[in-house]
Amino acid sequence: MDQFAIGMGKKNQAILLDTNTLEYNYVPAYFSDHQVIIMNTNKRRELADSKYNERRTECEKALQALQKSLPIHSLGELTEEQLKENQNLIPNDILLKRARHAVSENERTLQAEKALKENDLVTFGQLLNASHASLRKDYEVTGPELDTLVAAAQSQPGVLGARMTGAGFGGCAIALVNRDQTETFIENVDDTYKEQIGYAADFYPAAIDDGTRKL
Repeated sequence: MDQFAIGMGKKNQAILLDTNTLEYNYVPAYFSDHQVIIMNTNKRRELADSKYNERRTECEKALQALQKSLPIHSLGELTEEQLKENQNLIPNDILLKRARHAVSENERTLQAEKALKENDLVTFGQLLNASHASLRKDYEVTGPELDTLVAAAQSQPGVLGARMTGAGFGGCAIALVNRDQTETFIENVDDTYKEQIGYAADFYPAAIDDGTRKL
């Protein structure tokens, strides 16, 4: 997904990508008086690769269990209601949690597309928050550094939402922040992070721009 976004990016456009088919379309992403702030935990992601493979395997096992009764090729084909109706097919709570994250995250992605098209940044921010909660509770790929950073961000005035990005267990998170409150946001979140984690985070104001191109 990273390489796709880098190669196919367009200014002020999000990309809705189906990773099963590589079909995609652009979605207007105009944040007006808000901007994306990238927040780096500065924690090395030592577990990211092994845990990524573990989560992938768990999702595959959940899918295989569901396929015994359902004609599906991916977890993303299910709605949350359909998963709930068929959760008895999944043999244990861990696999159910992984499937629940995959299914709910797919629905949140479609809801986020709708929110961006309607320029409903409040709903978009709420979806960011819900995504992080699911990544923390059901997918379990966050950790104290990311959770501290995101919780501190979500508590600040002028913030519509925040969530981790990437493989987890360190790395970065993002927040959607009112431009006029960016300086205060960075100062407050960094103070909280240093107090609770013991070292500083880094912050980078970002914008959606065109992808790579020949100069």
